Amino acid sequence: MMATMTKTEKALERNRKWRKDPVMFVRDNFAAEPDAWQADVLAAAVVSPRVAMKSCKGPGKTCVLAWLIWWFMATRRHPKVACTSISGANLDDCLWTELAYWQNKSEFLRAAFVWKKTRIYAKDHPETWWCSARQWSQSADKDKQADTLAGLHGKHLLFVLDEAGGIPDGVMAAAEAALATGGDTKIVMAGNPTQVSGPLWRACTEEADLWHVTEITGDPDDPKRSPRVSKEWAETQIRKYGKDNPWVLVNVFGKFPPSAINTLLGPEDIAPAFGKHLKNEEYSWDAKLIGVDVARFGDDRTVITPRQGRAAAKPIVMRGARTDEIAARVAKLHKEMGAQGVMVDGTGGWGAGVIDALRLAGVPVFEINSSSAATDPRYFNLRAEMHFKLAEWVKTGGSLAPEEEYKRELTAPTYTFQGGKFRLEAKDQIKERLGESPDMADSLALTFAIDVVPELHPLSPLGRQVQVDKVETEWDPQEMAGAMADLDWDPKDM
Repeated sequence: MMATMTKTEKALERNRKWRKDPVMFVRDNFAAEPDAWQADVLAAAVVSPRVAMKSCKGPGKTCVLAWLIWWFMATRRHPKVACTSISGANLDDCLWTELAYWQNKSEFLRAAFVWKKTRIYAKDHPETWWCSARQWSQSADKDKQADTLAGLHGKHLLFVLDEAGGIPDGVMAAAEAALATGGDTKIVMAGNPTQVSGPLWRACTEEADLWHVTEITGDPDDPKRSPRVSKEWAETQIRKYGKDNPWVLVNVFGKFPPSAINTLLGPEDIAPAFGKHLKNEEYSWDAKLIGVDVARFGDDRTVITPRQGRAAAKPIVMRGARTDEIAARVAKLHKEMGAQGVMVDGTGGWGAGVIDALRLAGVPVFEINSSSAATDPRYFNLRAEMHFKLAEWVKTGGSLAPEEEYKRELTAPTYTFQGGKFRLEAKDQIKERLGESPDMADSLALTFAIDVVPELHPLSPLGRQVQVDKVETEWDPQEMAGAMADLDWDPKDM
């Protein structure tokens, strides 16, 4: 007669089944049913030491990572798990919050483990049975970045990389080294295919034979698409931006963008716009705008750039100018042009004095904070949005003044994806590479910060838009090359 199993024996038997079948673990603990692709990832984690998810936006990849972490923690004795992400904030807000969410779904996990802000541990073995959240420094070298996942020793090790599309290879180094020691060691990563470099890119290309890669798409025409991605949303993005748009490729289709598009503009884009002559009717009914990039440091330039529609005039460059001198030059230009809007970079407070002086003079000035939120959700911030609009303007018929600086400054910025959004390379990084600040390009980009209707005065003294008469001027953006550089300021004009 077969002996009846004790509660402990039943628990051990259940745990052994969970270890072989993480889908059963999810069902038993969370009362959840994985999607087909999620079940594929869970099954792969049993047999493969390297598991990667190349994903579109929003299919539930962070959920799967949380399930796998809890599965590993629950089915091994004294395991150690190290987790990282594209940023500390992303790790806190996404994966770590997801772990808390699923723990609260499971009576067993609530009884056995303690969740803390940066660490999860077994109640009975807090020093040897744990999962830790780890951040890496973007400014550190490869060796320092490798320390992010270093320090794990033991029989059961798990390394988890969330949003791996933007994580550098250096962060992966310690995890790869641990695999070489053998034992029950696994690496699991997931992310949007935002960059053609880094761990996710290598796993899907040159190291594809080493990894179990699951590709997740939101393609509305693919029968295997993720059901969690709105089909209506996907169709709208494709219709709005096109199938070949890099943002659509990454976020809808879950595909890597072409390697050639990590720069906004190339020399071949600049050449047709350089000194291009336009007919008057091609720009004369557009708003007249002025972009002002105020020098931040002694070696930087203050650049003032007028633009009307497709025509950008010769920029004014000032070095070592005082706040009142800059404001005077802008005010004079505003009067000469009859401009509807003046966009001054107020990021960091460098342009505050110029903005205040122009407001006192009654000039319709907008303070532009390039780090503020973009109006289009595809972009990481307003700076990225302005420069992408500038790039599109160049490619679709814009006319640039024949300034040699444009050839270097407009082709210098690169972009990456962060959180599924276009993010432009930092200005300081561009300055370090060029040897000077890209002030001329930034000044022109400021004219794309706000859409101004030609017939409307952008800002009245009462802070509201008002109708004003059209101002007829002799200003021609294509014939200002010599005249603007010699503008003088008369206090009576203020």
